[in-house]
Amino acid sequence: MKKQIKLNKSRITRKFRVSNAVKKFSTRARLVVFRSHKHISAQIIDDEKGVTIASASTLDKALRSKIGYGGNCRAAAKIGEAIAKKAVAAGVVKVAFDRRGIRYHGRVKTLADAARDNGLDIGGKGETQE
Repeated sequence: MKKQIKLNKSRITRKFRVSNAVKKFSTRARLVVFRSHKHISAQIIDDEKGVTIASASTLDKALRSKIGYGGNCRAAAKIGEAIAKKAVAAGVVKVAFDRRGIRYHGRVKTLADAARDNGLDIGGKGETQE
């Protein structure tokens, strides 16, 4: 039990470390990803104004019928496409990717790639963000 408590504390520490670094070093809006076993969701947040610009989730009624099961890469690609379209419609093109301590592979990577393909500038691998 002690090992699991230690792992949970390290996950929480990593989550805040990644998010705080994105907030500190970027003036762009943040694309925040939340992932659970059955669902995935994304929000674009403007930290200067403190508002959510756009959001998409596998729990949204409009997207739920198109997606079906929300815990796979196909669902993550649909959410990435939806969040990119909503952001471009709201006038936001450049965002900083906040993965909240989740490793960049699987569903998280699929969501980011789908958002890039639909007009959102997340920045390439290794680029410094403004």
